[in-house]
Amino acid sequence: MGSRLRGNDNLRFGAPRAKTLGMTTEQIIIFAILGLSLVFFMWGRWRYDVVAFTALIVAVIGGVVPTDAAFAGFGHPAVITVAAVLVISRALQVSGVISIFADAVIRFAKGQGAQMTALSGLGALLSAFMNNVGALALLMPLALRLSDRPSAVLMPLSFATILGGLVTLIGTPPNIIIATYRADVSGAPFGMFDFAFVGLPIALVGLLFVLLIGWRLIPKNRAGRRSAEEMFDLDTYIVEASLNEDSEYVGRKVHELEELDEEQSIVVGLMRDDTRRLMRITNEYLRAGDILHLRVDPATIDELLKKGGLTLTGSDHPDMENIRSDQVGIIEAVVQPGSRIEGRTAMNLRLRRHFGVALLAVAREGAPVVDRIARVRFRAGDVLLLQGEESELPDAVAEMGCLPLATRNLNIGRGGRVLIPVLIFAASVFATVMGLAPVHVSFAGAVVALVLLERISMREAYETIEWPVIVLLGAMIPLGDALQSTGGTQLIADSIVGLAGAIPAFAVLGIVLVVTMTLSDLMNNAATAIVMAPISVAIATNLGFSPDPFLMAVAIGASCAFLTPIGHQNNVLVMGPGGYRFGDYWRMGLPLEIIIVGISIPLIMFFWPL
Repeated sequence: MGSRLRGNDNLRFGAPRAKTLGMTTEQIIIFAILGLSLVFFMWGRWRYDVVAFTALIVAVIGGVVPTDAAFAGFGHPAVITVAAVLVISRALQVSGVISIFADAVIRFAKGQGAQMTALSGLGALLSAFMNNVGALALLMPLALRLSDRPSAVLMPLSFATILGGLVTLIGTPPNIIIATYRADVSGAPFGMFDFAFVGLPIALVGLLFVLLIGWRLIPKNRAGRRSAEEMFDLDTYIVEASLNEDSEYVGRKVHELEELDEEQSIVVGLMRDDTRRLMRITNEYLRAGDILHLRVDPATIDELLKKGGLTLTGSDHPDMENIRSDQVGIIEAVVQPGSRIEGRTAMNLRLRRHFGVALLAVAREGAPVVDRIARVRFRAGDVLLLQGEESELPDAVAEMGCLPLATRNLNIGRGGRVLIPVLIFAASVFATVMGLAPVHVSFAGAVVALVLLERISMREAYETIEWPVIVLLGAMIPLGDALQSTGGTQLIADSIVGLAGAIPAFAVLGIVLVVTMTLSDLMNNAATAIVMAPISVAIATNLGFSPDPFLMAVAIGASCAFLTPIGHQNNVLVMGPGGYRFGDYWRMGLPLEIIIVGISIPLIMFFWPL
């Protein structure tokens, strides 16, 4: 957007163009690129950052994005702000400030209704001032520990964190994008709390619906997260076998036995002379009579036993305590959207070699995946059961891009480091609200202060930034720019205004809101905001209205993705632990979106007059 938008003011505010009877070649190219991108976003076969970056390169080759502007999006204020918010959110998380709220929830929330209310309210509050994915990541382990029925709690928690993001500029990437785009078209961005005039009432009404009615619409037969033994059905593919005296693998190393099976069966425990060995056993020499605990594929177990000279011990239900100890732990983690393992398999990732963990089991939509575990292509929302050294498991899970579903204790944070991160964050908010510095400068300054004062390390800062989101934004901004510079936004605006005919202005505003909501349910919300922002401004210009109410409609619509799990990262994250299916979300999401549309239009028109 940036300077190229300012150099094309005639596309926004000039005299109305004559209606184009046909599209230009450039318009056809950009529409084709964006249309195919939408298809690939929905398909989900490739990560959204790969799709967006590929679309950008194709647009450059097609001549609709100038080569000198191809990567200008990566320096856009919205991209810098999103990255800074992620780092600040992480610093607040590790400071221990969140544990104060979490402890209060544990102390006072008794019973499912109270827990749901406390968790959802806390999630909405946190999401207003930090990244809403981070807020969910903090509270989901707590919700799983407290609730007897996770499926009744996790979706309301996800929706609450999304609703909370509507309230402030930094609550969600679409708000940041819309605020900076407004600076391009009218000279000043939306302020920190400008979104609250509409967003706060929507969040409050939405929360009331979710807590009083919405959660009852979730199917009651969703099992959600249970114990590892129940969810993963471990006795199906973790077996106990002894090494025969005549086995050719006596005297050979453990990893040689593992290499027998093309499905990459792995030894996760070794019992010898009443002593368990769990750590670094791949180079251990095997002896006759060794008891091995193996994670195997049921289809290949007989062949492995025969080739390896192994005999099942007769234990039908291997005890999980045999594959963990004080030094070796087992952890459940959910695959996050855009993580480095999404779309890949345990076989080509070589998890034990590269991350130091062994994959024991996989669950998808609350049900275990039994066959060919090593070849399962991980999806966002999958729950993995991992074994590794206790001290290294948290770092390994974070490096994989997964979110742990349980913690040994609920004292989240490092303790004793609360005050300084909170003061730095408050100072950056104050500087933004008072106009002392634009948001991307004040928040970037906060990151510098946090690093210099050692409240977050550089390594942790880099690891915290969701680089797939940054790549998505950096790639989509020039595409949105191209949509405008080619006249594509004007063409779409002319078509919408022409179809709308003589309908009232509030109805046109409603169309923009509903179209944005629909797109956001099907593809990434940040990408939706980038595409719809210039279109909404063009519609407002055609009708002679202020762009502000239309931009606000796009901000709300882009953030309100409640119909599907793919529209927002939080919906994906709760899918596996909650045992939800794809079609469960619209049951609560559809009436919620209808309510939001119903109250948004009058609120927008009251606070942001046409």
